[in-house]
Amino acid sequence: MYKQLLFISIITLNSLFVSSQNEVKPTNAFDFLSKYQNVRDISISKNHNEVYFTIQSNDEQVSKIAFVTKKNKKWSKPKLVSFSSAHRDIEPFLSGDGLRLYFSSNRPLHDSISKSKDYDIWYVERKSIKDNWSKAINIGAPINSEKDEFYPSVSINKNVYFTVENSKTIGKEDIFVSKWQDNTYSEPENLGTNVNSDGYEFNAFISPNEDFLIYSCYKRDDGFGSGDLYISYRNESGNWEKAKNLGNEINSPALDYCPFYDSQNKMLYFTSKKNIKSSNVLFNTIEEFEEEITKTENGNSRIYKYNIQL
Repeated sequence: MYKQLLFISIITLNSLFVSSQNEVKPTNAFDFLSKYQNVRDISISKNHNEVYFTIQSNDEQVSKIAFVTKKNKKWSKPKLVSFSSAHRDIEPFLSGDGLRLYFSSNRPLHDSISKSKDYDIWYVERKSIKDNWSKAINIGAPINSEKDEFYPSVSINKNVYFTVENSKTIGKEDIFVSKWQDNTYSEPENLGTNVNSDGYEFNAFISPNEDFLIYSCYKRDDGFGSGDLYISYRNESGNWEKAKNLGNEINSPALDYCPFYDSQNKMLYFTSKKNIKSSNVLFNTIEEFEEEITKTENGNSRIYKYNIQL
């Protein structure tokens, strides 16, 4: 069964490498995101009634997590989450049951401390999807350390995948997993050379059943210029296969990162800083100029969606 699924997935990926075979392009994920200059990271609830995302200042020095909810088929206005801090909060990930939200933050361990620290993985909880979120809880060791931990993504069995650069990394930042065993987290494990390299690997999304991993790799030989999205499948032996570039329908010469996959709708969401502005363009009016520099693909962080079977 694993081999059959892997074969089908490889065929699907190969079709991405030839752009002429697929004229569908990634599109703007949600209209309510278009008002923000820099928006990145996205996590969507299983019932598709909640969306969490990160909004940032132009210089990315201010980062907050926001959310919207759907009622009567209409999205609410975006709001900051109740556990927002005076520090940088990024990269929300909602658990499958919707009762825990993980994120990364450089907030201090205690409210009495005002100085920011290194980035850690945090989470909030609620008893039901109608309840309010708890105060933020630091997930602690062995996941968190004196290094920066980023982009938590959690499988159904509570295994936490995340990004870190430490003494166990192959190169720079790598993807690690900490397994939930006997009601505690195990020592984080490097996912190995089929996933990681001597460069940068970061911002990984793990599928609920841990059968594939989507993540960013920076300036690999088969890349398109900057950070690209890759996918690695786990085989029947439980090992990760060599990662493949998701192709130029998704990736661009700019940074493409922060993936999230909605398996119910076969929809890949991701952040990109792609820019399709043309140089040496004559604008007849100020309105034409404003339209050009404020459109979606203008070099700022934008969240896109792309229909793909993985």
